[in-house]
Amino acid sequence: MSKRSFAELGVSAEVLKAIAGLGFEEPSPIQEASIPVLLEGHDVVGQSQTGSGKTAAFAIPAIELCDAGDRSVQVLILCPTRELATQVADEVHKLSAHKRGLHAVPIYGGASYERQFFELKKGVQIVIGTPGRVMDHMDRGTLDLSRVRMVVLDEADRMLDMGFRDDIEKILQSTPDTRQTVFFSATVSKTIRDLIERHADNPRSVRIEQKELTVPTVEQWYFEIPQRMKLEALLRLIDFHGFRLGIVFCNTQRMVDELADALLAQGFSADRLHGGIAQAQRTRVMNKFKKAEFEFLVATDVAARGIDVDELELVVNYDLPYDAEDYVHRIGRTGRAGREGMAVTFVSGRDIYKLQFIERFTRTKIRRGTLPTASEVEERRVETHLEGIRAILQRGVSPSPGVERLLEEGFSSTDIAAALFESLTGAETRPTAEIPTETSARADNRHGDTGRPSRPPSKGMEWVSLSVGREARISPRDIMYLLEECLGLPTRTVGIIDIVRGQSFAQVPKKFLDVLRGGQRVIDTPAGEIQVSLCERSKK
Repeated sequence: MSKRSFAELGVSAEVLKAIAGLGFEEPSPIQEASIPVLLEGHDVVGQSQTGSGKTAAFAIPAIELCDAGDRSVQVLILCPTRELATQVADEVHKLSAHKRGLHAVPIYGGASYERQFFELKKGVQIVIGTPGRVMDHMDRGTLDLSRVRMVVLDEADRMLDMGFRDDIEKILQSTPDTRQTVFFSATVSKTIRDLIERHADNPRSVRIEQKELTVPTVEQWYFEIPQRMKLEALLRLIDFHGFRLGIVFCNTQRMVDELADALLAQGFSADRLHGGIAQAQRTRVMNKFKKAEFEFLVATDVAARGIDVDELELVVNYDLPYDAEDYVHRIGRTGRAGREGMAVTFVSGRDIYKLQFIERFTRTKIRRGTLPTASEVEERRVETHLEGIRAILQRGVSPSPGVERLLEEGFSSTDIAAALFESLTGAETRPTAEIPTETSARADNRHGDTGRPSRPPSKGMEWVSLSVGREARISPRDIMYLLEECLGLPTRTVGIIDIVRGQSFAQVPKKFLDVLRGGQRVIDTPAGEIQVSLCERSKK
């Protein structure tokens, strides 16, 4: 039986546009079962494992329920932890991106009250919060739940295990009796049943059975990589291990196209598969890949179904899958027929929490890996060439007219061998540096040779320096991302950025720089270590 599309589930055009932008090609089982029932206004008890796509299952109907012209709180989503609340809020923001006038805010302990006061006073339709902080705002009079239309209890079992039952009871009692109540839980214990009986009205049950999982015996590794350095990390791993046949999974059609183009530009033979490609072309690509006519297939989950290649060496989760079962399906494509295989997953930021869910779901420990350095990659590449040369020498070689001519011209056999080897290894080296232009030279001169910027920082800011420059092809956005990750800066607080030869400079708010007063910080990236330090005049 074929799945229904999101449009067939009754989702609005605005949300469909957001779904397409996120790369969801078809609803997961829990989404297909829950969305129509919730859109009809029924109370629901959903039983599904974490990582099954349940967030979108309740977030989409919640967004559809809201009146963007009414700035009162209409949907309340309760989560057991700040990490989950943040994760749910991120997905709500993405799914509501094209719903003009619709606002959502996460509220949880450990975050600034002032920001939460400001957002709540301004008016929001959707609040995502932990029970303790929600109760706190209710007691302060900064959160009014009198016009709530829907309450969602996400991971209800965990909230009860953490002792939030009394808070949940008080919160539900503060909302209208006419509200729609939604429970999502991996298990439904007696305590949860009591809560459902007290606060739900003839709820519909939606249960997705967990399939028996048999994770193949493959090497499973994950690498914590900043989003903008994933390509460099992928190239490092391919070069170091010498992979020649692999699938790289991305979550969106756009990312598939961008990565496939990037691999082709780096000299690999690669092709792509996603739902936006005509079926006839998809069939041709799949048949060519099964015959190993190109090295790397970049694909979305839906498009890659049905591919069965026994000699597949590598599966890469370039993007962490939305659904934990998709992770199992992805990595199950390698390590077949008794052959060895490797599954690699890249994680950025909060992806680490999703990875932990996948580990619990699959009952598998995924090992953390360290990317090989540039020198290790080069050493491995040289050794590979040496092995090939040794094999030729051991089987014997015939005299070469070319070599004899060079010997006659007076070159020694040692020099000839060295030149041939340099030619052999250098021909396959991908460019890693950029030729300085006149513009970059002027930028270098702007800072002189003192190792610090020539102009004073803006008010409230200080200059920091990074030990990476224009020759590394680093962009201002890369530097902004690195500094935010390294120093814990709020998004977009990095000021002026100057990139010169050998180093870079950036202005950062003073209040975030105490961590650098005692010395430098080191950021570990796929391109190597980058040192971040205060500029000389800023240390005074």
